[in-house]
Amino acid sequence: MMAAAGALAMLGLGYAAVPLYQMFCQVTGFGGTTMKATEADAARAEAIATGKTISVRFDASTSAGMPWAFKPTKATQTVTIGQRDIATYTARNDGSQPITGAATFNVTPEQAGKYFNKIQCFCFTEQTLLPGQEITMPVLYYVDPAMLDDPNMAGVQQITLSYTFHRQREPQQLAALDSTN
Repeated sequence: MMAAAGALAMLGLGYAAVPLYQMFCQVTGFGGTTMKATEADAARAEAIATGKTISVRFDASTSAGMPWAFKPTKATQTVTIGQRDIATYTARNDGSQPITGAATFNVTPEQAGKYFNKIQCFCFTEQTLLPGQEITMPVLYYVDPAMLDDPNMAGVQQITLSYTFHRQREPQQLAALDSTN
């Protein structure tokens, strides 16, 4: 009985590890994870903007078996630190069936993650595309002026925002899993 309880606890911790790690990274900016910000946060950053700029490079990829064409509209932008800016990505389903995907993201260099703040992002929700459907998805963001005071950011001239789209389980597959429990 104790062994079964221990095994169930280990299984539960295994499933909880990924969301708990994601939450930790989002709170701390660890591992190049960006921060989620509000309009009020952006307004505060804008009020202390210094006029200095930084280059932001945009990267896009898909995981194996994901038949989507996915790319940034522009490869780079020069942005004023503390000012809101918008980037767009396009995704097209080149498959023959509707596909739901979700994007994971990170920022390099890793120490820049806590200063890259996303106000609005397609990565916060799943995207379902019909065969041949193409959509444009915005990312509203700003780079926190606090980066200018961080000695670990000295010399950083460019930040790279990378997204990878992953295929999600289809609703029919999820329903089948639920019915077996």
